[in-house]
Amino acid sequence: MRICFIIFFNYNTQNIYIIKKINSTKNGCRLRRKISTVMIPGASAPAGINTIKSLRLSDFSGKILSTDSNALSAGFYLSDYYEVIPEAEADDYLEVLLNIIDKYSIEVLMPSSGYDIFPFSEFKSKLKKHGVIPVVSDRKILEICRDKIYTFNHLNKFFRLPYTTLNPDEIDTYPVIAKPRFGKGSRDVIQVTDEQEKKYICSKYPNMIYQEFLPGDEYTIDVMSDLESNPIISVPRVRLQTKSGISTKGKIILDKELIEESMKIVKKLKIIGPSCIQMKKDKFDQFKLVEINPRLGGGTIFTTLAGANFPKMILDLVEGKKIDPPKISEITVLRYFEEIVLDERNKINYIGKDLLTSNACRI
Repeated sequence: MRICFIIFFNYNTQNIYIIKKINSTKNGCRLRRKISTVMIPGASAPAGINTIKSLRLSDFSGKILSTDSNALSAGFYLSDYYEVIPEAEADDYLEVLLNIIDKYSIEVLMPSSGYDIFPFSEFKSKLKKHGVIPVVSDRKILEICRDKIYTFNHLNKFFRLPYTTLNPDEIDTYPVIAKPRFGKGSRDVIQVTDEQEKKYICSKYPNMIYQEFLPGDEYTIDVMSDLESNPIISVPRVRLQTKSGISTKGKIILDKELIEESMKIVKKLKIIGPSCIQMKKDKFDQFKLVEINPRLGGGTIFTTLAGANFPKMILDLVEGKKIDPPKISEITVLRYFEEIVLDERNKINYIGKDLLTSNACRI
């Protein structure tokens, strides 16, 4: 095993970063030091909040910085620090991100936002020069997963996928699903039942894809791969209830076919770190791949509570620890809203769970 030391000098903060690097690859590195500060983007969304909660449930003793473009993000008040940042597509996003990394000496960027992972990947080399490890796949892989036509064309020869096309004239069997080519969650996903509805969708929604309708149960499979894109563990669950694309009730089901197929998919794509895969049964009761998200998903906490804490595994991988797949429990998880109450100065006053042990709100 070759061992080398990398030294980064940050001219802005005058900090020197000394990293002991083992088994270097183009995708990342493993550090022989304990991570003390991590950044979790997407603090207003379930994936970011799930990531914060998962680290709080682990033995991680470091500091958590959460970020979001929304100044009223619930995850801010579950973190040690927070920063409001521009949206990931903004011209000044990278400059602000680098300043935050330097200010807080961030060591790991968590892939907890479907937006931030793109600049994380695109500027991976520059970010590493600031002493931070972005745990994210290569940009080409992210594009394959984001573009549903690209997903179909890239994987259809190797795995079962619902037939997918951009051309509505190819559709002559109903019902069919119309959805945005680059959509997230279940936004603008429409079941089309006849030719007239299809014509309406074509006129109202540009850049839609048309996909074979799958009538069966829907499953999410959380998969963790190492920094060299080797899958470590797969945790499937059936989605018992879904709202706005986010699972609100689910049951862990250790289905062998789902486990093996999902690990083959992420291996084929060479995904680094966490991913969440959506699969659904067709009319012949066969699983078909619907969507791939190369990041931590909105239901990450399901997998954490079942025994596989993906955010903590990410830190262990970066620290160079060997990951042994944990035992998974086939639990059922029910989710609900929880309140955070702020005073007139936006200082935290109450968290929902405290309401159960008190009669009044302290405002």
